[in-house]
Amino acid sequence: MPDSLQIALKNDSDSSNIHAYISGIAIQQGGQRCLLKANGKDLYFPQNPPSIGSPLAEDCAISLGSPGNTTTVTIPQIAGGRIWIVEDKLNFLLNPGPALVEPSVLNPSDPNANINFGFCEFTLNNDQLYANISYVDHVPRIPIGITLQQASGQTQHVAGMSPDGLDQLADSLRQQAQKDGRPWDKLIVNHDGRNLRILNATHGNAVGANFDGYYEPLIEQIWQKYQSGASMKINTQAGPGVLEGKVNSNGELVIGDETFSKPNSADVFGCNSGPFTTGSSPTRNAIIPRLAAAFHRSTLLVTEEHPSDPSTFYPQDPTNHYARLVHMVNLDGKGYAFAYDDVQPDGGEDQSGKVNAGDPVLFTVTVGGKSAGGGGGGQSAGAGQQQQPLGDQQGQGYTRGPPPPPPDQGQQEQGGLRGALKGFAGRFSH
Repeated sequence: MPDSLQIALKNDSDSSNIHAYISGIAIQQGGQRCLLKANGKDLYFPQNPPSIGSPLAEDCAISLGSPGNTTTVTIPQIAGGRIWIVEDKLNFLLNPGPALVEPSVLNPSDPNANINFGFCEFTLNNDQLYANISYVDHVPRIPIGITLQQASGQTQHVAGMSPDGLDQLADSLRQQAQKDGRPWDKLIVNHDGRNLRILNATHGNAVGANFDGYYEPLIEQIWQKYQSGASMKINTQAGPGVLEGKVNSNGELVIGDETFSKPNSADVFGCNSGPFTTGSSPTRNAIIPRLAAAFHRSTLLVTEEHPSDPSTFYPQDPTNHYARLVHMVNLDGKGYAFAYDDVQPDGGEDQSGKVNAGDPVLFTVTVGGKSAGGGGGGQSAGAGQQQQPLGDQQGQGYTRGPPPPPPDQGQQEQGGLRGALKGFAGRFSH
């Protein structure tokens, strides 16, 4: 693995006012928080500010130039990284510590609340580059696609959305709200007469979209099925292998030797509370992503083997229509729509919009979506050749860190690690 990597930032929009910011943890500099400077090669390490909400001492906005232009920058090894893309510029602040206060879509008083921005996530370390398009918090108006070129000659590509992808998603969510009476339409954030972003239903309370009790009818049906003789089979894709699960006489779901209480809607949406709280048991921690994904995708009634094929995802109400429709509006159907969206059957097609390899040469972030349907060029690893997750590459099985806990509503992010790299690279972002 190289100590550094080139990132190509391509302006595929109609605007000449697009900027990028690159933030993360500098692995080779003692784990300090950093941003890449505007020159695209040096790191800026924020110093302890005199007061809360102080501005950065350095403008780290990297201009993408005119439409069609590509700006190339170089990053060192970084964990928990984000490449922020914005129409105009973003406001990063500092609190004493120093603690970097990153833009938040959940805090209406955030100075970036009415700004069109999004991000992709990455980690570059001694093992690999891992990156994904993240929709776990929100879908931005500005489309982002990613492409990874490898020394082997292979190219991995995640297309992202077309320029009108957010408007398509908004229209579909409004239709779904009319259909089932749930507040999917309230997830849409508007500004200046246009759709600005759409929040994940996990964050519905931030915009008055209450989904309390939403999954409960499905959860009751699942409990009835597996208390009445049916047996689910959870492939841990790790040492414990395939484990069977049933609901016992105490109303608890027992999978192998692990016992799970009945989740509620908040547990299912967030994947990190109630029975989905990870702990010290490796077996339980291997079950949780697959079980949480099966609840989230509403697959536990239609099949008993999990992870299941993508053709079984989101088959009935209630389900997460935000996640379902996010996949629909992305041109290749890929994108991280919830914390365990990289769960897939062995040999299955990735759904999460991730790229990863131990021999990265060039990582390209394409902004604007005008050419999103044209593909990334070259031999795609997603077509006929499956990319193996980091754990499998090292013979360790399929492992991950848990998704981080949700922040307090109305508070800005500090440290920038919430939501970062839910999947295989999650262990490096905390």
